[in-house]
Amino acid sequence: MPRYKATIAYDGTDFFGWQVQPNKRTVQAEMELVVNKMAKNPAEHIRVQGSGRTDARVHAKGQVAHFDLPFDIPADAVRKGLSTMLPYDIGIKKVEKVSDDFHAQFNAHNKTYFYRFSTSEYIDPFKRNYTGHWHRRLNPELMQQAIGDYVGEHDWLSFVASGYQQKTTVRTVYSAKMWVKPEEEEIWFEFSGNGFLYNQIRIMVGVLLEIGNGVRPVDDIKRLFEVKDRQQAQFTAPAQGLYLMDVKY
Repeated sequence: MPRYKATIAYDGTDFFGWQVQPNKRTVQAEMELVVNKMAKNPAEHIRVQGSGRTDARVHAKGQVAHFDLPFDIPADAVRKGLSTMLPYDIGIKKVEKVSDDFHAQFNAHNKTYFYRFSTSEYIDPFKRNYTGHWHRRLNPELMQQAIGDYVGEHDWLSFVASGYQQKTTVRTVYSAKMWVKPEEEEIWFEFSGNGFLYNQIRIMVGVLLEIGNGVRPVDDIKRLFEVKDRQQAQFTAPAQGLYLMDVKY
């Protein structure tokens, strides 16, 4: 059975995340529905394996998944065929044939996430599904000073939501960047690393916002790594501002 790698974009607004869940609309379930339809509904259900989970209302511009088909089809024909069957809030950007040992989750070595935060005094109805919102006063200079403390290998136990299933909370962040966009009344963040835990990015952004608001000292990220206590970093930034941008192999 030939294996295919798909690069997928989706608007997470109306999804309960990537992973299949009973009686809930998910991206994985929609993908598996059309892949199995393309495969003429084989006796054994074809699974679509993603590079990782995204939560409810989180978006993706570069999610990656793989699946096997029972017959050989040109990759671009697979892309076109899936695109005609998928709902409009999922788009297939690219399909490639890959080796049988390729695995979208286990072979990934670098993921990049982007977060948009609106700083306007009101919630823009045209942004509400695509940005977080923070109306309190912020000092971006303090946030810029602090964000570099995320870079490196750390134990992220203070930055993971309850219910995580990974064996270890140690991860490496390769880069952490921030841009102030006054013309859009937004602040943008970008994080790249070898993997991220459940809600980790949203908690990281939440800590930066509290630093910018003066709730935390500028060097508090270092302390949070030491205490390893999720109760000391409870604010989780809203899901709709988060985007999975890229997965590298």
